Amino acid sequence: MSSHLTHVPAPDGVFPATAYTHVVLGTGRFVAISGQLALDEDGKLVGAGDPAAQARQIFTNLGRCLAAAGTGFDDVVKLTYFVTDIRNLAAVREVRGDFLDPARLPASSAVQVGALVGPEFLMEIEAYAIVPEDGR
Repeated sequence: MSSHLTHVPAPDGVFPATAYTHVVLGTGRFVAISGQLALDEDGKLVGAGDPAAQARQIFTNLGRCLAAAGTGFDDVVKLTYFVTDIRNLAAVREVRGDFLDPARLPASSAVQVGALVGPEFLMEIEAYAIVPEDGR
């Protein structure tokens, strides 16, 4: 089955990306997932002071949100990472590999921010997806 998404990792004249895809395009229903924090289903923080544990909980939450929209990580076209310390991106990328196909990474942006909604949160991640019209 061919994908409804096209990944362009290195457009002409743009330096190739190593940890994301420069351009992802597709057709279908657009899905926006709000920034997720490292909170479990009871609203309790997971992974205090541990960027990898927080990233794992966030990707788990993103997966649940995507499922609620009738989709999954294969349909994600863009991730935005908000981190309080840019050094935490290494942990995010490592955990991300357990959820996304490294050969079909989405477009991405990473922003170091001064603070999130609370000092205990090391990161927040939002996602955009395009779901095929046929719903697969």
